[in-house]
Amino acid sequence: MTDLATTLRARLGLAVPAPVPFQRGVLSAGDGYTRERIEYRGLEGDGIPAFLFMPAGREPSGGVAVFHQHNGEFHFGKSEVAGLVGSPYQAFGPALARRGLAVLAPDAISFEDRRAGVTGVEPDTYDWLQHYNALNYRLIDGDTLMRKCLDDAQRAVSVLLQLPGMDPRRVGVAGHSYGGYTSLYHAALDERCQFAAISGAVCSIETRRRAGTGFTLFEAVPGLAQLLDTHDVLAAIGPRPVLVVSGTQDKYSRDADEVVAKVAGGFITALRVERGHALDQAGFDALVDWVAERAS
Repeated sequence: MTDLATTLRARLGLAVPAPVPFQRGVLSAGDGYTRERIEYRGLEGDGIPAFLFMPAGREPSGGVAVFHQHNGEFHFGKSEVAGLVGSPYQAFGPALARRGLAVLAPDAISFEDRRAGVTGVEPDTYDWLQHYNALNYRLIDGDTLMRKCLDDAQRAVSVLLQLPGMDPRRVGVAGHSYGGYTSLYHAALDERCQFAAISGAVCSIETRRRAGTGFTLFEAVPGLAQLLDTHDVLAAIGPRPVLVVSGTQDKYSRDADEVVAKVAGGFITALRVERGHALDQAGFDALVDWVAERAS
């Protein structure tokens, strides 16, 4: 494990990954894949609902945990990855399962079925407040939202690794925006991740600060900027393969090309396109192709 991974794990108080029992639920058939709702327990005894996608009629070649975006839509989580709601360019579950992968898409805390007192895919007036409180309630106890989210992410990978016949050499993580930040930090801290596809989430801390770009509540860790910058986190993933997808007009990827250039080694594949933050068909297809190649 890299020095950064060891240091940040210690700073966060992040536990060592362990096996995670899960309960199986309703199974649905799609075009070339199956979707099953499962649930497992989190660090605080909380339930983590997720969709598990599997290729129809065959064993998976590998697996990937896909972490959903934020987009100010707290009522969307795993269901957007499933292609049931939201942007079709976030529907990684069906697309990757058709390519032969097992795909696990959990709800992040304070999204979709992990909102306080509200479930489903309809918005609630106080959705934003529940997300805000997910950080604040931890900060007053000396804890962080990052620790909780990365512990959740570790559990997602643990579930994938426990699937019958899963090859641990072909398991990784992927995500766009909020899911991209989760994938970036999680892959750096968890050596079980054999690859990471990160979209719309690579920009230096100083550039974001100078441009007035917001930071996610996930990143609100006291002293984080004194400990690292984005290129350090990327470097900690290597030599494991990393895909960085960025848009030239995306404030969250404003200097992604410069960040990638600071990282030594050829383990990063960079796709920089003329667009804003939202993924388009080309970016979606490129991410699906890259992940499928790494997990096959």
